[in-house]
Amino acid sequence: MKHQDVQPRSPLPTPEILDARLHRVTLPLVAPFVTTHGVLHQRDVLLVELVGAEGVGWGECAALPAPTYTGEWVDGAEAVLRRHLLPAVLAGHTSAGVAGNPMASAAVDAALLDLALGPAGCSLADWVGGERDRVACAVAVGLERSIDALLAEVARHVGAGYHRVKLKVGPSSGLDPVRAVRQAWPTLAVAIDANGSLDPSTMSDWDDLGLVEIEQPLPPDDLVGLTEVSRRLQTPVCLDESVGSVDHLRSALALGWRGHVNLKPGRVGGIHAALAIYDLAVAEGIPLWIGGMLSTGIGKAVDVALASLAGVALPSEIYPSSRWFDTDVTEPWGMATDGTMAVRPAGPVHLPTEEDS
Repeated sequence: MKHQDVQPRSPLPTPEILDARLHRVTLPLVAPFVTTHGVLHQRDVLLVELVGAEGVGWGECAALPAPTYTGEWVDGAEAVLRRHLLPAVLAGHTSAGVAGNPMASAAVDAALLDLALGPAGCSLADWVGGERDRVACAVAVGLERSIDALLAEVARHVGAGYHRVKLKVGPSSGLDPVRAVRQAWPTLAVAIDANGSLDPSTMSDWDDLGLVEIEQPLPPDDLVGLTEVSRRLQTPVCLDESVGSVDHLRSALALGWRGHVNLKPGRVGGIHAALAIYDLAVAEGIPLWIGGMLSTGIGKAVDVALASLAGVALPSEIYPSSRWFDTDVTEPWGMATDGTMAVRPAGPVHLPTEEDS
């Protein structure tokens, strides 16, 4: 229940911080996840724990093992946190003046909010202004070794109840796998994600497949090209890596781009930065959804809270714990048979193995 004195997005008292800790936890994935950036067999999780006089706050860094998805990576994020961000927090500063490194900053932002909201008696979903008790879930399917393997994987997710299936594609994957999925499920909400790898001259080939959206077909910094593609296609062009800040979205809109936004709080610098992007998208009538980053239950709590906002118009890529991990670091998150997930806090954190600072 929300504390009566805490209004949505109202300033919160700065909590007294007694200690700041980093944790590294390796969680094997239940199955490899394959994208154009490579293959992941495990998640190297970097967590921030802030210890206050009235409780503990947790935040998760979304960085991956190598700087392939973005320029940030887990070892670099740890160095920035250890040398700059956490010393600044312990000194009473919420910002260390660090340029870039949004995933490291997002972990601190989430931990600070988690620490402050506990004594305030307010959940994160209530504080951001969420209005939903349950959120609709979508799923991303990695590149598969064959069309038959892809169809089997999609069938599993359709049976689980997901509201949308997104297929990873690349320059060499071709249209045939997507065509096969569309033929097998003519009415299924299907999207594709190219992670910036498609040739703009072939974009029209994808326009006849009845896709919900084409996510990040061109490189993140090619806003001009992405705008041109969005004008040529009937299928909405979804921006992911291209929107690292509210200014990036403002620039895309100024160029004339119109489409969807995949908003990942762990990638844009945290909850506050995500809310700024959300507000602009809603004001401009841009449909958006919340994207996860192979998140544990700590990061998932942030994603779910933001997905509870009324302006999140599309199913969000938020998964039950069992999608990635045999054992999560929090109470397991589940998805109902109708493809929705309950909006709730993360719960107690239990770290199976760790390298503590």
